[in-house]
Amino acid sequence: MARVTVEDCLKNVESRFHLVHLAVRRVLQLRSGNAPLVKAPKNKEVVVALREIAAGKVTVENIRQFEEVKPLPEALAAEKEEVTRTEVKEIMDAQAELGASLEYDDSADFEDLDETEQSED
Repeated sequence: MARVTVEDCLKNVESRFHLVHLAVRRVLQLRSGNAPLVKAPKNKEVVVALREIAAGKVTVENIRQFEEVKPLPEALAAEKEEVTRTEVKEIMDAQAELGASLEYDDSADFEDLDETEQSED
């Protein structure tokens, strides 16, 4: 494969400063699992990023569209709460369908465990 030069990349980026920042951002994206936009199976992420910039596939204008949007912690908490509610509803539906009781007294188990530990000492 032909070598990627800074001059090739500077045709699509206005300065070396912007090139460095663009390349670093793209390398981080590639390392976090984003798919490469050019074929370069044995190249390191830095070379792949520079090839993408030289090919005009990654620019200052479009670099953010390749970033994975991560949900805010509040959204994650709400999603987890919704999953928990769904799981509880499924358990309650199964309980009603089977006519089973969901009551459980675990205090006796702890008392038995405490007595067993004391007798072992």
